[in-house]
Amino acid sequence: MVSSASDPSRTPVVGLTTYLERAKQGVWDVRASFLPQQYFDAVTASGATAVLLPPQPRATQAAAAVLDGLDGLILTGGLDVQPELYGAERHPTTDPARADRDEWELALLAGARERGIPVFGICRGLQLINVALGGTLHQHLPEVLGTERYRIGGGVFADNTVEVDADTRLAGLVGAGELGVHSYHHQGVDRVAEGLRVTARTDDGLVQAVELPGEDYLVAVQWHPEENAEDRRLFLGLVAAAARYRAARTSSEPQGVPA
Repeated sequence: MVSSASDPSRTPVVGLTTYLERAKQGVWDVRASFLPQQYFDAVTASGATAVLLPPQPRATQAAAAVLDGLDGLILTGGLDVQPELYGAERHPTTDPARADRDEWELALLAGARERGIPVFGICRGLQLINVALGGTLHQHLPEVLGTERYRIGGGVFADNTVEVDADTRLAGLVGAGELGVHSYHHQGVDRVAEGLRVTARTDDGLVQAVELPGEDYLVAVQWHPEENAEDRRLFLGLVAAAARYRAARTSSEPQGVPA
């Protein structure tokens, strides 16, 4: 019989990275995998099955095992990437280091790129991709840009407008020109990693989206598209790429032997 893993009719499986955070439920006070529901709602509403990916020990080996069952990967938002990873001294406003998540996501990203698995980065995800490929970050945008426009605080997402470049994969998903987005970040791209193409900026010049040219699907945005339930285009793009990856992988696998 053919295993479910090679069943071409199965919906694509998309992994979403998470933290391990302390959580309380009833009498229990434990560390648990944590990710806002908006992320996996966006994936499932776009036609894929969502799988949560909390940090694990032996990140490289664990990532290899996990990626064998995935058709797409989303690097989600969260706390700041460690500045030590791009050779910078820690700024006073930079979040405390979360080395477990940084190591885990770097391993997942490297493994996904080796396999050609489609990748979508959101906010922190864009920043981690830029760092992983050799770029750097501004650790506190108010000092660089003189504005708090990207993180007004209190858990309230700021409204900003980005300009999407024509003739890009991003433009193919959301259209070229102005796009309203939801922002919540105090860091941003400084030096763009070699090989990445900037595909959107705000009027102050800040990088708002990047992608890798070529056949492999890697798109990342600085904003939070999961917060806009009326617009699933970026998630639909990732899920469509995951479905293509799955179809190509399935067609190249040897057929099962009848039991």
